[in-house]
Amino acid sequence: MLEATIPIAIASVTGLAALTNRLHGRINELDKRVDDIELRVAEQYVSKADLSEMMGRVEQHMVRIENKLDKLTFDRR
Repeated sequence: MLEATIPIAIASVTGLAALTNRLHGRINELDKRVDDIELRVAEQYVSKADLSEMMGRVEQHMVRIENKLDKLTFDRR
């Protein structure tokens, strides 16, 4: 009885270790993929300060265009 139990226990522990190792490998792979995505997001997105500055510049240009359009429409009257 003992002779059959020892190989079964060893096989069970080995199988469990292989399964755990595979699971940890997949978790590490997912962790690397999430890190890559975080890096891409950090590289491609704009900070609030930069966005605010760019929007201010666009707004200034829009005001200039509006003033020119107003001048054109009022000069024709």
